Amino acid sequence: MAEISTTHPRVLRLKQVLDRVGLSRSTIYDRMNPASPRYDDSFPKPMKIGSSAVGWLESSINKWIESLVDNTLRGK
Repeated sequence: MAEISTTHPRVLRLKQVLDRVGLSRSTIYDRMNPASPRYDDSFPKPMKIGSSAVGWLESSINKWIESLVDNTLRGK
């Protein structure tokens, strides 16, 4: 009998996002801050996962990284 593979959404905490994207904590928050010169509207927004905890969907982070690669390959 063949197994059916399903993927469930995975939430990454800040340390995991830092490891994944290779940016510093302050740069991550600058990417999300419209007042920052480093603001990036395409950077994934965190979601609240507890009273004082946030996380990012792994799929959103992966898509953002893929868009950087695509833009680099297209010379943007």
